[in-house]
Formats: sequence, structure tokens, C-alpha cells
Amino acid sequence: MSLEDSFHRVLRRHAELRDTLASGTLEPERMAALSKEYAELEPVAVKLAEVESLRREVADLEALAEDADGDPEMRTLAHEEIHELGQRLEACEHEVQVLLLPRDEADARNAILEVRAGTGGEEAALFAADLLAMYQKYAGLRGWRFELLGASETGIGGIREATAEVSGRNVFERLKFESGVHRVQRVPETEAQGRIHTSAATVAVLPEAEEVDVQIDDKDLRVDVFRASGAGG
Repeated sequence: MSLEDSFHRVLRRHAELRDTLASGTLEPERMAALSKEYAELEPVAVKLAEVESLRREVADLEALAEDADGDPEMRTLAHEEIHELGQRLEACEHEVQVLLLPRDEADARNAILEVRAGTGGEEAALFAADLLAMYQKYAGLRGWRFELLGASETGIGGIREATAEVSGRNVFERLKFESGVHRVQRVPETEAQGRIHTSAATVAVLPEAEEVDVQIDDKDLRVDVFRASGAGG
């Protein structure tokens, strides 16, 4: 199935669910199940509507840009807008693809984030600190709670390693693809001669373990009682 087919399938199912839920003839259990499915498809449908709108805008601008009898200035502006809208369209299509990925059961959980400096000495430690600050700012923008659990700092503001707990809605779903090796090429703050260095840091993102209630039936227990044989027993 092509990506476009997936898009159309989602939109059809979203419309079917909307009409079915609006009918008011469903039993409570069926209503709850379909409402949950509809809520999961809603953000995808909204983003697909944005994709379709951008595609129409791009098509209209392309027609304007290719109009040989049109105003040259308008054609130039159309070309500029096509480039800008094209970037937005590409970003939206990517977001839809991510939303269509099979959901992991852990997606809705909080996450444990670990950042470690890799190769590159002090510059790698500074890069790791930059990554940690970036994740903290991103968490703030999304309304998540970011709690630093521990960090091993260097003397110039870098970190050798740090661990944080990120809490909020769908945290693991958003952060899980950050796991891996991150590299940067830049002139370090520690470089006096302006040379470009390559540094690396590793990021690990794990879903926070859920609390599990363990119930043990009395019939599954075995209690042995012994009498001590020594003095005082």
C-alpha cells in the first residue's frame, strides 16, 4: 500500500467513525471503543487536512509562476512562496508519516533520558550539556516536567553524563527516536586557533517502568514453622 493510499484510508475511516458516533445508536461499550479509535485518528486527519491545503496552495502558485502572460514580479513572488510552502508541506508530510507508525505500548509513558559525552574530550562534554539543555527546553515548550536525577559535570560547564526523568503526555513517543549517537562539527569554545572539531555524545531514552500491583492468593502461599533446637528455643 502506497503512502497516498494510507492517507486516503485514514480519512475514510475517520469520516466513517464521525458519522457512526453522531448517529447516537451505539451501545456504551461500542461507543467507548469507537470514540477511542476516533481520538487516535483525529490528529492524523487534522494534519492530513493541512497537507491537502498546502498542496492546493502550491498547485495554484505553480500555475501562477508558469503563466507566461502574467506579471513578472508576481511570477517571482510565486516562485519564492512555492519554495517556502514546499518546505512546510514536506514537514507536514513527515509528521503524518510519524503519526501513522504503529504505536508502541510504551508510547504514552514517561521517559528516562540519559546523555553521555563521547569522543572529543572537553568539547564532547560541552556538546552533551548543549543536548541536555535542548531537551529541557523542548520539554518546557511541550508542557512536560523535566527533572534532573543526576549529572557528572566538568569544570568548564560540560557534562560527562546526566540522567533526567521527563513526565507528560506521550513523552516516550516523542523522544524515543532521539536514542543513538549525535555528532557535531564546530569550532569549540576551548579552541584558540579556530579549528573545527568533531565531537559526539550518546543519548538513551527508555520508557519509565510502570507500577505493577501484584496479588498473591492465600492458597498459593506456603508457611513453614520451625522450633529452634538450641538454648532458649
